[in-house]
Amino acid sequence: MRSILSTITFLLLSQFAFAQTYFPLNLPTSDPIKSEKQTFKTQAVVTGLDIPWSMAFLPNGSVLITERPGRLRIVENGKLRETPIKGLPDDILVRGQGGLLDVVLHPDFKTNGWIYLSYSYKVESSGHTAIMRAKVKNYELVEKQTLFKGIDLSKAGVHFGGRMAFGPDGKLYFSVGERGTKENAQTLENNSGKIHRINDDGSIPKDNPYVSTKNARPEIWTHGNRNPQGLAFNPFTNELWENEHGPKGGDEVNIIKKGTNYGWPTITYGINYNGSIITADTALPGLAQPIHYWNPSIAPSGLAFMNTDKYTGWKGNMMVGALSFASLYRCEISENDVLYVERLLAGDGRIRDVRVAPDGYVYIANETSGTIMRILPVNE
Repeated sequence: MRSILSTITFLLLSQFAFAQTYFPLNLPTSDPIKSEKQTFKTQAVVTGLDIPWSMAFLPNGSVLITERPGRLRIVENGKLRETPIKGLPDDILVRGQGGLLDVVLHPDFKTNGWIYLSYSYKVESSGHTAIMRAKVKNYELVEKQTLFKGIDLSKAGVHFGGRMAFGPDGKLYFSVGERGTKENAQTLENNSGKIHRINDDGSIPKDNPYVSTKNARPEIWTHGNRNPQGLAFNPFTNELWENEHGPKGGDEVNIIKKGTNYGWPTITYGINYNGSIITADTALPGLAQPIHYWNPSIAPSGLAFMNTDKYTGWKGNMMVGALSFASLYRCEISENDVLYVERLLAGDGRIRDVRVAPDGYVYIANETSGTIMRILPVNE
């Protein structure tokens, strides 16, 4: 088994050695920024966006970018196409934290052309999280298929989750927040406050943990999650890691394991925004502890693992985007722990997404400035 995992890791790492660059490298850069283990510059590669939420890098050198107000944009030959891609769902709910959210490619995108989108959908004055897949043809979505829609509709404009990641097993994992109602996270009868797992066509895997549990939603993989907005597989261990918004304090990093209860709101390291206590318990039997938590909250969003040789000082680290503290956080990790955290780009804007692209560079989506930034290493 170890040799198989080593081979998978090697293939994941080696793909960056031969990949193309998505944007010209001669664009203007910032002055050098010296962090503890890597000097770097930043470079604005896309500007003029409206709350960029996510990005996906296509094999042909194009980049898909979601804007939360409900637009899917495409970058071709290093330039943002002025007209958005057509054919998005008519029922996208743009309210509060909701709108068009994540975009990811099918692992076999080169062959089948499937892209996956998460969004908040509306039914009259209520809404929830949805997942769809489609193909792009002539700048329009075609062959559209709805794969998932949350059933417990709410009028709240918060906690849609919406982050997606394909696993080594070929299954699609995605997060759904508890929609502002704490108790949702502790019941298996609705979709809120959960990590879900489905097949690439939306069907339910037979080995999901609650397939045979009476009244449980069969797509549930874990529960007791508040509002997960970062989700990525660690390429060095093949485990699924998650960033989760706490209340006032208590933002979490979790390793997501099948059938696990992560405790919200029965246990938490945070409190209500008005200062009142949610629970006196931070740990109880049968409820998983986070491997790391932030107090005060940083409002963590996208996360990415540094499986690239371009940043010698950061290799193997985890990068976390932050909304409240408007920063990028570099996390030194072990197999199951966050050992050390360094704050980067302090106050530069709310970082919604972080990706290591196939060209080996780190790209961040800054929703405050409406830009996609590339981080360029200065190897000394």
